[in-house]
Amino acid sequence: MPAMTSAGTIPVALFAHARPEHLERTLRSLEANRVPRIYAFSDGPRDRASAGAVGGVRELLRSVRWCELTLIEREENLGLGRSILAGIDQVLGEHDRAIVFEDDLVCAPGTYRYLCAALERYRDDPRVASVSAWNHPRLTPGDAGDRPYFSGRGEIWGWGTWSRAWRHMERGAAELLAECRRRGVDPYRYGADLPVYAEIESDRNIWAVRFNLSQMLEGGLSLCPPWSMVENIGFDASATNTAEDSGWSVGALREAPSIPDSWPEPIEHPEAAALCRMTYGEKPGLITRWSGRTRRSLGRLARSAGILPAR
Repeated sequence: MPAMTSAGTIPVALFAHARPEHLERTLRSLEANRVPRIYAFSDGPRDRASAGAVGGVRELLRSVRWCELTLIEREENLGLGRSILAGIDQVLGEHDRAIVFEDDLVCAPGTYRYLCAALERYRDDPRVASVSAWNHPRLTPGDAGDRPYFSGRGEIWGWGTWSRAWRHMERGAAELLAECRRRGVDPYRYGADLPVYAEIESDRNIWAVRFNLSQMLEGGLSLCPPWSMVENIGFDASATNTAEDSGWSVGALREAPSIPDSWPEPIEHPEAAALCRMTYGEKPGLITRWSGRTRRSLGRLARSAGILPAR
């Protein structure tokens, strides 16, 4: 059984490959959040050309002195999906909950404290499968104000979960998709992209769609913040022009929302599913009819989210 972790010492599982410049910014934001414990998973070089960058990532991680850091250096290149699945398995085998970051995410002040408080509040509530730090105006209900709300789709740019919710992750996305259909669970409820990516999970070494389908089958919900506490800086190699090129920038980060005096009951917001469909695709076949710009934008989002591989 995983050890019970106190709310103030929840570990961060950090996944990195070959982007030391991005990782340095991620680490600075985690340091500013006073994260006390990190498990850093450094994937092996994909080829000779990436070996130097991987070395730079490991040198940077070895230099961290501001928190307790366990560095796991992979000899082989697992790729994003296998690396994240194995790493979270390891961390949640030792702890009952964890927060997950990748090496292209920068978080606002107060993010770690907010996620820890949410993980503590819903620790024993099986209705809640994850808590998210990222959000976007396209996905946010108009009446959210400064309060968190619930959606049936989890966003995984800075997020947290419990070992109890992760235990279903041994099943592949294609199997989960088939079970959704057998049980009458609409796999398109939160976007037409999920069934598409479920079919290519194995070939493309991806992982996030599996978590969302598992959550849907269990009837689980994700806590979403009223505004994003995370910005993704990894849409392109230089980490510039994110807003212009991708359309997914959340702009200048605001400080994390105040921790609620009373957290909401786990009931899905009535607008959440429709906003997901408007953002990620409404029905089968729609993805192929999107404009080229929209497809490219979603592709960048999917690669950074772990739905499509970035490397």
